[in-house]
Amino acid sequence: MVAKQDRILWADDEIDLLKPHILFLQDKGYEVVPVVSGQDAIDRCKEETFDIIFLDENMPGLTGLETLSVIKEIDPTVPVVMVTKSEEESIMNQAIGNKIADYLIKPVNPNQLLLFIKKNVHKDKFITETTTVSYQQEFSRIGMQINDSLTANDWIEVYKKLVFWELELESGQTQMMDMLRMQKKEANNSFGKFVKKHYIDWIQHPDDRPLMSPDLFKKKIFPLLDKDEKLFFILIDNFRLDQWRVIKELLAGYFTFEEDLYYTILPTATQYARNSIFSGLMPVQIEQLFPDLWVDEESEEGKNLNEAPLIQTQFDRFRKKYSFSYNKINDSMHGEKLLNNVHSLMQNQLNVVVLNFIDMLSHARTEMKMIRELAQSEAAYRSLTKSWFQHSTTLELFRWIADKGYKVILTTDHGTIRVDDPIKIIGDKNTNTNLRYKVGKNLSYNPKEVFEIREPEKVGLPSPNLSSKYIFAVNEGFFAYPNNYNYYVSYFKNTFQHGGVSMEEMMVPFITMNPK
Repeated sequence: MVAKQDRILWADDEIDLLKPHILFLQDKGYEVVPVVSGQDAIDRCKEETFDIIFLDENMPGLTGLETLSVIKEIDPTVPVVMVTKSEEESIMNQAIGNKIADYLIKPVNPNQLLLFIKKNVHKDKFITETTTVSYQQEFSRIGMQINDSLTANDWIEVYKKLVFWELELESGQTQMMDMLRMQKKEANNSFGKFVKKHYIDWIQHPDDRPLMSPDLFKKKIFPLLDKDEKLFFILIDNFRLDQWRVIKELLAGYFTFEEDLYYTILPTATQYARNSIFSGLMPVQIEQLFPDLWVDEESEEGKNLNEAPLIQTQFDRFRKKYSFSYNKINDSMHGEKLLNNVHSLMQNQLNVVVLNFIDMLSHARTEMKMIRELAQSEAAYRSLTKSWFQHSTTLELFRWIADKGYKVILTTDHGTIRVDDPIKIIGDKNTNTNLRYKVGKNLSYNPKEVFEIREPEKVGLPSPNLSSKYIFAVNEGFFAYPNNYNYYVSYFKNTFQHGGVSMEEMMVPFITMNPK
């Protein structure tokens, strides 16, 4: 099969003088169609398709800019390179405003033309090839890093590297994604063993652990407030490092970033992790000290209705007198309401905002076929996150914050993972419904398949009953009951869930943003 020959349209009223350049490109395997006017270029574009167009700016009759406008109406996607003798900034600005692919100043040399063709026609191919080779070279190094990871910081570096390559390989549409998924699964398996080995020590020895949920205000927020910083603390529920990376570019024009990760407590679920952030306590401490603010698993009451009072308890405990506001945004109406009242926020030293869209998206993806189709892959899930951020009131809120000169802490209470491996479990009617962790007194399961906590108080968790224990799914596992097992598994397989042990759920973004 003969490879497709790339076609170039070249419009220049002095095209005869460019014969050597055309011959050079033909020798390189390109088909060049020369025309001498803008109108000729338009006529050819109506009849044929081209991979790239070189367009002289200064032609008699229709100018290059006038021709460009018409060509973009005929074929908006074709890359157009403007070629001109003029170096006037106004002409460059107009050309760029008309979405040219590139700009060349005469005289041009053949290699320069070749470079522009490769850059605009073959860029994706070269990026894919280079990215594939680079990841192949990095694969064994990451494997060694996974095997050698002994500390919490080691694992943060592994996870950052895997997320970097996930985004790189995704943009190149390369076949290496399967290899990356396999390596990510291997990493999560080893990470699960690491957490099983160290988690109890982390909870029992807070001075020696990595930064965790109950530490955020004490170690990160209060020191900023003590320096008289006026601060927004924005928490996006179910937010992961890869999702942060794709919305980062939307904020880069307004903020500079200090990017960190912290470890969430278990279960990686709102009731536990977010309440721990806002109270600065482990869940069992909340239950003991503020029983009216703790909602247990069996209650029908919402699990995150007491967040503002929990923040106040932490302020009181550390004798902080700073004023703060608390706002939860569940939909665009709440977002618009907050934007309409943003000036009232300026009187507070701390403004806490909780954004629930991504959590709602992950639940909708499980329950609604249409959303599952829209977010069928990790890449699509990221894309929906970015689209929401860009087109909702959220981006407008960040712009306002930057304009007013506030520092922002952007973080989450936990991440989420796409589950794939069912784990059989038997529980009584009082067992909670979460697919990634279970708490109860009559649980039957294979201990080798889970992270098991037989004494909840050792990891700061409440015990609904004297014999209650917690079990957590590791890696891509999710719990399924034997009754109607096949239906249950097919319904929840490849859905995004949280509550268990994985890099995606436990190592989450903590971003300090300074306005430019």
